Amino acid sequence: MRKFFQEIKADLKFKTAGPGQKLSEPSRVPKEKPKAEVAPKPRQGPTDEAQMAAAAALARMELKPKAKAPSSQEAIKNQVRKELMAEAAASGKGLSAEEKDLASPDEQGAAAPSVSGVYFVCPLTGVVVRKDEKEKHIREAIQSYFSVDPVAASIMEIHTFNKDREKVRAGVETVAKYLDNIYLHPEEEKYRKIKLQNKVFQERISCLEGIHRFFQAIGFETKTLPVPGQETTEEYYVLKEEMLTKLEDLKDYKEQLLSSEPVRAQLDRQLCVFKPSPEAARFELPNDFYNLTAEEIKREQRLRTEAVEKASMLRTRAMREKEEQREMRKYNYTLVRVRFPDGYILQGTFYARESVSVLYNFVREALRDDWLPFELLGPGGLKLTDENLAFNECGLVPSALLTLAWDAAVMADIQASGEEQPASPLKPELLSRVQTLS
Repeated sequence: MRKFFQEIKADLKFKTAGPGQKLSEPSRVPKEKPKAEVAPKPRQGPTDEAQMAAAAALARMELKPKAKAPSSQEAIKNQVRKELMAEAAASGKGLSAEEKDLASPDEQGAAAPSVSGVYFVCPLTGVVVRKDEKEKHIREAIQSYFSVDPVAASIMEIHTFNKDREKVRAGVETVAKYLDNIYLHPEEEKYRKIKLQNKVFQERISCLEGIHRFFQAIGFETKTLPVPGQETTEEYYVLKEEMLTKLEDLKDYKEQLLSSEPVRAQLDRQLCVFKPSPEAARFELPNDFYNLTAEEIKREQRLRTEAVEKASMLRTRAMREKEEQREMRKYNYTLVRVRFPDGYILQGTFYARESVSVLYNFVREALRDDWLPFELLGPGGLKLTDENLAFNECGLVPSALLTLAWDAAVMADIQASGEEQPASPLKPELLSRVQTLS
């Protein structure tokens, strides 16, 4: 009976095996039944979390080194070059011709700087000048203004070229008292004379640059007069007689002197727009961006020798924070790039101690529609939510690449409206001078 059932099973298995084939023929592949086509599901736009994750991933990819590591010979050459430049800066001496060749990399191998330097706008002339030329330019601008308004020029000189603000305040207030006495008691001759060798005058006033030109501009002249009760003479500032009819002018000069502020050049943002580029995260900064004096360069060399010891030493949180603060003070400026969703890049220069709110305003001013809400994402996709923090407090020094993300709800409303949108959110005048990152 068991054998009978085994034969029946074998016969059924043989019939369901399909058509046979010869041993010499290649094996056949059974045909698959065509599957019913499934309609594709509509693709949904990325969520805010997906956008942030993509921005973080893109930032990480760009931060990865693409070039091969330099050979040991190149590393030695770079180190020697740094030491030569540091020693030259610390000693104040120039490099020899051979040292210059070593200190300056080959033109073919050197990367072009992201900016040529830090620039400022003179508020008097509107001229854009380099950082190392701004003081000289402002001085020349004030000097040339003497031919236009000698009183205003001398006041600018007093407030601008005397760096000790406390000394300026004390000197200016003393001069204001002199002028008040003349204005209130014009009939008193003693108030119209100022003894130049007077102790108060010497300590508070005479030491200020521009103060003597101010006295001359408002109507004082130098005279040598006898000292009462003595046979000697002294030099005095004496107010000219015709100025007694212009006492209101003296009062105005006093108010100008008290209320004036130093003439300060304004940092030029050096706004640039770049086409989409894989080099967006690469920065080559000039020395203008670093706040290192000759003494600080020496200290940095010494600190580098202590780096190994510090790495092996357990540091407290307070020690780490103190070192972070010291690191932040190295930089006066920062170069910031903001990448838009279409890949275009907006670049500007900022003070390291400026708040992030300045950057938000900088971006808004570059938009066609400055009302569009957006967020800026830092490295790792972190949102810069606290606009009151400074760039150096956010770690965005001496350079940073940020990503702009639009408000998803607003953009959805704009797309739903069906209105045709411009190809780029940036102003046409900025796009007309777009550059390529090299």
